[in-house]
Amino acid sequence: MARISGTEGYAEMADYLVQQWQEISFEEHHAAVLHLFPATPGRVLDLGSGIGSDAAAFAALGHQVVAVEPVSELRLPGIELHDSDLITWLDDSLPDLALLSSRKETFDLIMLSAVWMHLDEAQRQQAMPRLASLMNASATLILSLRHGPVPAGRRMFDVSAAETIELAALQNLKPILHVEAASIQKLNQQSGVTWTRLAFRHATS
Repeated sequence: MARISGTEGYAEMADYLVQQWQEISFEEHHAAVLHLFPATPGRVLDLGSGIGSDAAAFAALGHQVVAVEPVSELRLPGIELHDSDLITWLDDSLPDLALLSSRKETFDLIMLSAVWMHLDEAQRQQAMPRLASLMNASATLILSLRHGPVPAGRRMFDVSAAETIELAALQNLKPILHVEAASIQKLNQQSGVTWTRLAFRHATS
């Protein structure tokens, strides 16, 4: 079966990843951006949701969550692990988000955790306008960029913060946070993997 570009290597490692990702603390993983999350229940879009750990954490805070994950080997275990009326799962993918587009929704918060670097340059240029269109007037877009060795079998690109900020500016999105940090996962730390966290809002908000 053909895989969505950017998802290579995840189905093959699904059993391992399902276990590994359950061990990651939501609060520790998102410590740099917790203050940007909606203070009251709202609508959250979690793109590249994996097994839905973040989606479940947002649902536990009372948010309505749309969890988008194209890899069935991750999405289906996620549905079993995190059974919640507040989570809607979609089999969809960037840059088109065709299924999500048909729902004509906007969100208070959009999360792309470890997703953006899987898209090539043309896909990133196509995806940014789509993301901007999904943000309501006061929404926040938060994404992370991975830097360092690419795991075997994965498709990743070394995407700079500068390029991402420039693409966002073309959609009238302004950066409100730019943080560089080491990985919280021990194997990534040993490999020298680092992360950039970026957050954006509409320039008029």
